[in-house]
Amino acid sequence: MKFKIKYDKLITGLLSGFLFPIIVGGIVFLVTSVKTTITEYLIRLFLANIMTHAISLCVLPSLLVFFLFIRFDMLKAARGVLGMTIVWAVIVFIIKVI
Repeated sequence: MKFKIKYDKLITGLLSGFLFPIIVGGIVFLVTSVKTTITEYLIRLFLANIMTHAISLCVLPSLLVFFLFIRFDMLKAARGVLGMTIVWAVIVFIIKVI
């Protein structure tokens, strides 16, 4: 019960909604890059016009975090994950428009 009270905060959801996609993106980078730096990899994604697709796929697993927070009745943290997902969607929209 203390765990739920301690971590059921908006900031917990915001941080997990921000960090989890970055961690997933790092794992994808490690698996798919072939002796390239992160900068070269991101430039290659941007030039191939698939940056928005990559961001969307990295954000998708945060649904797992969102549903775990819902399952454990940590609604404030779930709200934070949802808010950060909306921020990621705005970033994708801005990249798509540019």
